[in-house]
Amino acid sequence: MTISRRGFLGGLAAGTLAAGAARAGAHKHFKGHPDRLGLLHDTSLCVGCRSCEFACNEVNGLPPPPAPVDDKRVFDKPRGLSDKLYTVVNRYQPARGGQPAVYRKHQCMHCNEPCCASVCFVKAFTKTPEGPVLYNPDVCVGCRYCVFACPYYALSYEYDDPTTPRVVRCTMCYPRIKKGLNPACADACPTGAIRFGKREDLIQLARERQRKNPERYHPYLFGEDDYGGTSWLTLLAAPPGEMGLPEDLPHEPLPNLTTGFLSMAPLVAAIFPGMLAGFSAFTKRRRQLDQERHRAEMKALREEAQSTLARERRSFQQQVQLAAEQARREAEHRLRPPAGPAPARSDAPREEKP
Repeated sequence: MTISRRGFLGGLAAGTLAAGAARAGAHKHFKGHPDRLGLLHDTSLCVGCRSCEFACNEVNGLPPPPAPVDDKRVFDKPRGLSDKLYTVVNRYQPARGGQPAVYRKHQCMHCNEPCCASVCFVKAFTKTPEGPVLYNPDVCVGCRYCVFACPYYALSYEYDDPTTPRVVRCTMCYPRIKKGLNPACADACPTGAIRFGKREDLIQLARERQRKNPERYHPYLFGEDDYGGTSWLTLLAAPPGEMGLPEDLPHEPLPNLTTGFLSMAPLVAAIFPGMLAGFSAFTKRRRQLDQERHRAEMKALREEAQSTLARERRSFQQQVQLAAEQARREAEHRLRPPAGPAPARSDAPREEKP
């Protein structure tokens, strides 16, 4: 963290509360950049192969997902996003009897009017004309208010060090888009369940599929208008509630619905980093005490082991000495001449018989 950021936090509470309220109250509806891009996920084509997960981790320099690609136990319960997983595929069982399980990909939705950008008083988030919402960690002060404000629970935070804040989530592969490439998940999908292109073209494609196969799709296209619309569109094979998505969302952008509440963001941002620093210090101190106790226990165990080893060594040496002494005695006993009276000797000349 830079000195200017620390100074900024120190004087934040007095001056930014009113500015935050004014900005939230003056928010106007933004209908989106023309020709912006997006992605369409056709859940009827998704087979839960999780190729998108592995591709996402690879392009973002993350370790592979912990569960192997063929481990179906990963679908036993819905998974959330984390700082090591920017996207996940979950399995859902529709309520209608006989209908097979369906899969849905979850990631940052890249809203047309992102709530994360509205609550961020340092403007760490920006909506690009291409569609992705970008994040600048260099200006982030670590309030994490964006994480709490996201209605889709799509943002994660690296809690390792509160002094170097970094929010992480799907970037919609913005660097690849700028190079004229598709997002990695779209290229990795083997069934064509993920399509990338102009958002308006994707909406027309989804509507055409719904018209031609009404028995296959739910009529609602999630993301078209929800909270003002998103760059990620989901073509549903079951009702939203049965696929882990909120139902009956308003078309009004979320920032417009929460102006009063969002005006408290600067105050929360002023207090929260200090709270997190305190929590971090407490956690580090407790970890230090645990480590000291562990070292003391290990030292006692080593001393006890060394004492036991010394006793065993002395006992062994005594046994070796006793055995050697016993062997020496047995050897001397075997080499000693047998005991008994000596044969009688006569020096007189022997008489000759006549």
